[in-house]
Amino acid sequence: MNVGPPPAVGEADAHWLLRTVELSRSCPPSDTAFSVGCAVVAADGTVLGEGYSRRDDPHDHAEEVALREVDTDDPRLTGATLYSSLEPCSSRSSRPLPCSALILATPIPRVVFSWREPDLFVDCDGAERLRAAGRVVVERPELAEGVREVNAHLVD
Repeated sequence: MNVGPPPAVGEADAHWLLRTVELSRSCPPSDTAFSVGCAVVAADGTVLGEGYSRRDDPHDHAEEVALREVDTDDPRLTGATLYSSLEPCSSRSSRPLPCSALILATPIPRVVFSWREPDLFVDCDGAERLRAAGRVVVERPELAEGVREVNAHLVD
């Protein structure tokens, strides 16, 4: 797996959010879903899992792809950070659980994202759900330009 700067140290969050944008550029195009990248990073900077929307299946969300790569028994999850280019979803029609619920099923304590999901497909409150469940949620909107660029076909 890749290794980078430890989360929450200096500009490490920016490094990992830029990685999620890079991952999102691999998404097969869609007129009905955002292109999103995600990385789960251990406290020492080791990537535990990463993915992007529609990587393995047309209905895949980036967070669920990245979480599928994670060993659920890995003790490093208790200090890990999940980075997503877009706010984790709070509802969806293609799968039984939204990404915010998938994250809450793990011990990952910290979630960082760049762009709050626009009200294009659903009214998302994933960040609020994660916070209400006691997770640390960090929004870095100043880094959302690349995410908007990847999704310009949907929002421009």
